[in-house]
Amino acid sequence: MAEIIRMPKLSDTMTEGVVATWLKKVGEEVENGELLAEIETDKATMEFESFYDGVLLHIGVEEGSAAPVDSLLCILGDAGEDVSELIKQASADAPSTDSTPAPAPAPAPAPAPEPAPAPAAAAPVVAQAAPAPVAPAASGRLKASPLAKKLAEDRGLSVAHIPGSGEGGRVVKRDVEAFQAGTMGATTPGVERFTEVGISQMRKTIARRLAESKFTAPHFYLTVSINMDAAMETRKSINDAGEVRVSFNDMVVKAAALALKKHPVVNSSWLGDRIRFNEHVHIGVAVSVDEGLLVPVVRHADGKRLSQIGTEVRDFAGKARDKKLQPSDWEGNTFTISNLGMFGIDEFTAIINAPDSCILAVGGINAVPVVKNGEVVPGNVMKVTLSCDHRSVDGASGAAFLNDFKELLENPVRMLSNGY
Repeated sequence: MAEIIRMPKLSDTMTEGVVATWLKKVGEEVENGELLAEIETDKATMEFESFYDGVLLHIGVEEGSAAPVDSLLCILGDAGEDVSELIKQASADAPSTDSTPAPAPAPAPAPAPEPAPAPAAAAPVVAQAAPAPVAPAASGRLKASPLAKKLAEDRGLSVAHIPGSGEGGRVVKRDVEAFQAGTMGATTPGVERFTEVGISQMRKTIARRLAESKFTAPHFYLTVSINMDAAMETRKSINDAGEVRVSFNDMVVKAAALALKKHPVVNSSWLGDRIRFNEHVHIGVAVSVDEGLLVPVVRHADGKRLSQIGTEVRDFAGKARDKKLQPSDWEGNTFTISNLGMFGIDEFTAIINAPDSCILAVGGINAVPVVKNGEVVPGNVMKVTLSCDHRSVDGASGAAFLNDFKELLENPVRMLSNGY
């Protein structure tokens, strides 16, 4: 008997998937455990294997197309088997293409509503409205200033083909100059251009989750400046030793992890009808990819050395860019860090990564005048901003966490008790 294979739910936030590649063709035999297709989820492109033996009799989702979770993906059965009735049955039972989740009393990792997208691989569409030539005046003569006519004649141009921007469509000097620039490759006034591309599953989910977090969780923000002189000296000493290499981001993750152990309120999760105070510290580190941001998780970061944290984050970044992250890589965060310092950003605010109660936005290190012992001296300062969900964290709790975080970075030797 033929088997209906439905679109699998490959991540906790997945509502639909895009078939990136079919690895089998209709009529080919498929064995249990053999790969059927590559499916793009909201976070990665993942291989999907068959759980049945049989012949691929029908494909329900073409390559590059999206379908809701549990909708008809394909049908396996015996060669020559009639599956027309199964296709009708599967179509009748298919979930709605509207991926809008039911309203919930509180935010959850699942995305907020959105319209069904164009395929992720859709080619860019470019539209252009061409300018019309100048209309003649009621008398039959073209409306153009004497200077514009002379300038056009000197440049070998026809006033009749130059759009006029003067009163009543009259061609003036600037129109002639702009038109000639346009013929040499510049954009002609009056030309409208745009490009449209399909939204990937990842970009859609990022948009839904950020919108849900921003408009559901009451955010407030706390910013602190940190003197990074000691951190810079410590990092240089470690890297000069040649045994391992650490980055400022590794130090930020480690300092945050140690501070979170002392502040379980900041390391909490808002779950709607309750708050979970996490005793473990799993830090999500935002990684930029073409489609947006992914947040792989450094587990038990407080117990790891700087070098271990750095190795994990680099490995995650490579997997994220190659779309090789697995659900176990991005699930379970209790706190999130977004670092844009390496991109020249001084300071910014970040949107909380639900169900976390907080996210830390890290800016760059800047050489600025600082006051030490009553004197103004050169210093290196980094600004960080903690975004807090006011339902689970208040200002005093957030400030206490930031003070301990700052203390660790300004005295980094305290982070090296188990080596580096």
